[in-house]
Amino acid sequence: MKRSMKLVAVLLFVVVTATVSAQTPKFGHIDLQALIQIMPERATAEAEFNKFTKELQDVIAGMQDELQKKYAEFEALGSDASDIKKKAKGQEIQDVQQRIQTYQQTAQQQLQQKQTELLQPVFNKAEKAIAEVAKEKGLIYVFDTGSKVVLYKSNESLDIFPLAKAKLGIK
Repeated sequence: MKRSMKLVAVLLFVVVTATVSAQTPKFGHIDLQALIQIMPERATAEAEFNKFTKELQDVIAGMQDELQKKYAEFEALGSDASDIKKKAKGQEIQDVQQRIQTYQQTAQQQLQQKQTELLQPVFNKAEKAIAEVAKEKGLIYVFDTGSKVVLYKSNESLDIFPLAKAKLGIK
């Protein structure tokens, strides 16, 4: 009877120990920005964003050329021109300046929207790969070490950067 009690106690201890160790939280970490930087989709998105930026800059350059022409016309009027002509040219200059300012504000908003539109799928793909790796490895948390928010990182934390990179098919 004593022997069976000891056996039951040992088995109970082994089961409890196995259960506790199986439930030990597992943590991972990754530098999300570093992963994004090596994704081919990011380079494609960046090229498209640069093309869009160039188009907006070309429009602004054309408007600035128009403004320079208006200034030259105003200066060409000379002192012999009537006040009505000078005021009209001055108003044209102000109108072009206002259009440039309005366009620059609109262009800034368009650039932000375009950047979000182009990069969101890249971030989504990276986050999906991270989630898949975390699930496969049984991690309950994955910290972004690139954001410098993690105050401490143990060696027991799993660096999933190479795993996410492989999941995305990046060599």
